[in-house]
Amino acid sequence: MSSMLIRRGANKIYQQISHNKACIYKINRRCVSTTKAPWQLPVEKRENVEKDLTVDGLLKTSSTYLSRHIGPSSSDQSTMLRVVEASNMEELISSAVPDDIRMTSATSLGSGLDESQMYAHVKELADKNQVWRSYIGMGYHNCHVPPVIQRNVLENPGWITQYTPYQAELAQGRLYSLMMFQTMISDLTGLELANASLLDEGTAAAEGMGMCLRLNKKKKFLIDSRCHPQTISVVETRARGLGVEVEVVNRDVVDFSSGEISGILVQYPDTNGGVYNMTQIVENAHSHKALVVCATDLLSLTMLVPPGEFGCDIAVGSAQRMGIPLGYGGPHAGFISTHKKYARSLPGRVVGLAKDAQGNPAYRLALQTREQHIRKEKATSNICTAQALLANMTALYGAWHGPEGLRELASVAHNAATILSHGVELSNNKQHNEYFFDTLLITPASIADVTARAAKKEINLQYLPNNKVIVSLDETVTENDLNDLLYVFGSPATVADIVERYSGDLLEGSFVNTGLHRTSPYLQHAVFNSHHSEAGMVRFLKKLENKDLSLVHSMIPLGSCTMKLNGTSTLLVGAHSSYTGVGQ
Repeated sequence: MSSMLIRRGANKIYQQISHNKACIYKINRRCVSTTKAPWQLPVEKRENVEKDLTVDGLLKTSSTYLSRHIGPSSSDQSTMLRVVEASNMEELISSAVPDDIRMTSATSLGSGLDESQMYAHVKELADKNQVWRSYIGMGYHNCHVPPVIQRNVLENPGWITQYTPYQAELAQGRLYSLMMFQTMISDLTGLELANASLLDEGTAAAEGMGMCLRLNKKKKFLIDSRCHPQTISVVETRARGLGVEVEVVNRDVVDFSSGEISGILVQYPDTNGGVYNMTQIVENAHSHKALVVCATDLLSLTMLVPPGEFGCDIAVGSAQRMGIPLGYGGPHAGFISTHKKYARSLPGRVVGLAKDAQGNPAYRLALQTREQHIRKEKATSNICTAQALLANMTALYGAWHGPEGLRELASVAHNAATILSHGVELSNNKQHNEYFFDTLLITPASIADVTARAAKKEINLQYLPNNKVIVSLDETVTENDLNDLLYVFGSPATVADIVERYSGDLLEGSFVNTGLHRTSPYLQHAVFNSHHSEAGMVRFLKKLENKDLSLVHSMIPLGSCTMKLNGTSTLLVGAHSSYTGVGQ
C-alpha cells in the first residue's frame, strides 16, 4: 500500500515538474524522446532503460553550461520545429546550412563543461598570467574599482543588458546615469556639451577629426607627434577612408598659414608626460580658421587648467582610469565634448532632458538623426559604438568620490611622480619634463640596469628606442611601490628620505605653482556630492536600476544587440584580477 502511494506521489510530482517538457532517456542505446518517466514505461521497455556507463555518463550531471544558458527546453524546441515544419534539429540545420560549408568531420573539442568546471578551467588559465605592476602610461593607468560599483553595476544583469537606451520610457535609470557621465565630462574638460560615450580614445580622436572636416570643409589635418602612438595610428587609418591628408608635426613650430588645415590634434598632458600652456597654439590655429582637438586625461583635469579654458574646440579621450580596470587594454569608455554651437556635428548618442506626456521631466536620446536613422553620407559618424556600461561606471565613480575625492586621487598620483622625480636625479638619471602631472620622461644612467632591476621587481615600464624610459604613476601607488621604483633607477634614497630632505619644497617645481593649476569648480551638482557611503550608493544604484526594464524583469529591451546576456559565471571570469590587472 505504501509503495503504491509513493508511486502515485512520485507520478504526481513528475507530472508537475515535467508539464510540456520532453525528457530524454537512453533506450536500447538510442536516444529517444518521451514524456514518461522510467517507472511509467511498460515493463518490457523499462528493463531496457540503460545507464550511460561511459566516463561522462557516470561523472557528469545534465546541468551543462549549454542547458543553463540556452533558454529553450526540449518542449520549446519541439514546438518551434513543428512551426517550421522540420522533424528534428538535423533536418532544420541541413535545410538552412549549405552542404559545401558545413563541417562533416568530428571535432576534437571534447565534451562540454558545466559552470563550475568552466570557472575552474578559466581560473587555471588566468593563474598563468603574470600580473606585474604596470607604469607604462600611454593613456592606461591602474585604478581601484570601487567594490560597491563592481558588484552592483558591472556584475549586475539589471545594468548590463542593453547598451543603448532607445526606449526612453524603459530606461530612465541608465539615461540618468549617462546624463551624469555627460555632465562629468563637460565639467572636467571645461566645454559645454558631451555625448554619452564613444568606443575608446583612438576612435574618439578620429571623430574629433571628422567634426573638424564637417565644420570647416578643409581636407588636411595635423597631429602633434607627442600624441599617444596608438591614437595617431587610428586617426591616420580613419583619414584614409575619408580622403583626408594627415601630417604629424611638432606642435612648437606648426604652421597654419596655408589656410588649408581643418584642425590639429594635441595631447594634454602629452604622451611623454609633459604639461604645457596651450594658449599660443590655440590662438595660432584660430587665426587661420583651424580648430583644436585636445586628447586629454580626465583625472589630471581635476588639477590642470581644462582644455576649454585654453580655448580648445573639442576634447576627446578615455575614461579608463576613472574606475575601470586595465583589462589588457580594454574595453574602456571613450568621450568627446565640444561647444554647444557644434551640437549638431557631435557624433554618437546625446542624452537630453524633455517632458513626458504628463508634463513630468524625462530623459531621452536627443539629436538621434545622426547614424542609423539617416543616410550614411549625411551621418555625423559611422563608427560611434558606445560603451554605456563603462560610461555608467565612470559616472558613478565620480559620484562615489565626488570632486574633492577625485582631486585627492589626482594628488596621490602627482605627489608620487614628484617624489620619484627628485629621487631618480640623485643617481645620475635625467628627468626631462619641466612640468608634469603623473608621468616622467627619464634618461637613466644605465638602461640595462634599469631593465634588469624592473624585471626583478616585476614592474612594467615604457622603454623608448632612444634609451629613454617613461614611468606613469596612478592612484594605486604606495610607498613600497615608490621605493621599488627608486631601486630600479639606482637611487640611494627612500621615499621617507626624499620627503624629509625636501620638506616644504617638495612641490616647489610643480605646475601647482604656475598658471597651469586649475582654479575653476567642477562636479558641483548634488548627485556628485551626496552618495559617498556604501549604504547611500547602494540605495542610489537600486533606485536607478528599478526605473529600467531589463533581463531581471522581462525580455531584454531594444538597443541590446551586443549585450544579449552575460551569465553570472562569465561575469565572475571577467572580473578576475589575473585578467583585469594585466597592463597593455
